[in-house]
Amino acid sequence: MLTPQSQAKELAKIIGLNTDLYLKREDLLSPYHSHKGRSIPGMLEYYIQQGQKNFCISSSGNAALAAAIFVKNYNQTQSAPIQLKIFVGKHIAPHKLTALQEVLQHNRQITLESVQNPKQSAFMLDKNGVAKNLRQSTDDLALSGYHTLAEELSLIQNLSAVFVPTSSGTTAQGLFEGFKKIGINPQIHIIQTPKCHPFINNSITGPSVADAIVDTIGYRKQQIQTALAETHGAGWIATDEKITQILGIIADHHISDQKKPLDVSANSALSLAGLVLAIEHDWQFTGPVACLITGK
Repeated sequence: MLTPQSQAKELAKIIGLNTDLYLKREDLLSPYHSHKGRSIPGMLEYYIQQGQKNFCISSSGNAALAAAIFVKNYNQTQSAPIQLKIFVGKHIAPHKLTALQEVLQHNRQITLESVQNPKQSAFMLDKNGVAKNLRQSTDDLALSGYHTLAEELSLIQNLSAVFVPTSSGTTAQGLFEGFKKIGINPQIHIIQTPKCHPFINNSITGPSVADAIVDTIGYRKQQIQTALAETHGAGWIATDEKITQILGIIADHHISDQKKPLDVSANSALSLAGLVLAIEHDWQFTGPVACLITGK
């Protein structure tokens, strides 16, 4: 499941980074289109093996899309189909809703419902024994998928830091565990928003265009604090102003990657925004830095 991790020399120079910058393009993860394709399919495979046939998920978009694509493909090859119920919020990003609807076309085994409280709806189905809730934030099965991400990033020689857009903290914790298994210890930096930052103590509050950062509870707070402490990383709050700055740099300087214009969503821009904040705070890096481009 190797995804591109290419150098961004021009972008590194523009933002003032004095070492190599790599973009880890999880948005190019086929067929799942985001880093959630590393964890959700593995969770489904495990629970199917345990005899589970009915699933549900609450999502801001990418996790639901990964689950829907897996279930659709699985059912095309199996005589006994599995069922998936997707709950999304009333304000889901239109492009994510469209992507989900495209997967769901002519597929009776997958249903989609827009509700006021998606998490509670999925929780109640699980509690009542109707369907298994695919919840990364509390299910440690999700972590192993991100161990593979750590393995791929470890191929960057002398990697010194990784910047991770963070909602539930599952990706960051999985990376931390994966790096420990390999025997390396790059800094882990998490980036959250003024609207949602349970892992970062900060007085900044307000709306955010990064709509995939939605986990306000932070069940993995202790593990994330351990990861930041042991890797000597940090947590950053990226405001809309900082996100807009990054997107403007990419557009104004015609930054390209994989021989195409770099098309980065506000959510993926969080990793670059965090890196810029670190540079502005005179953070020191001893080797290459990687920014996770998580998906649309």
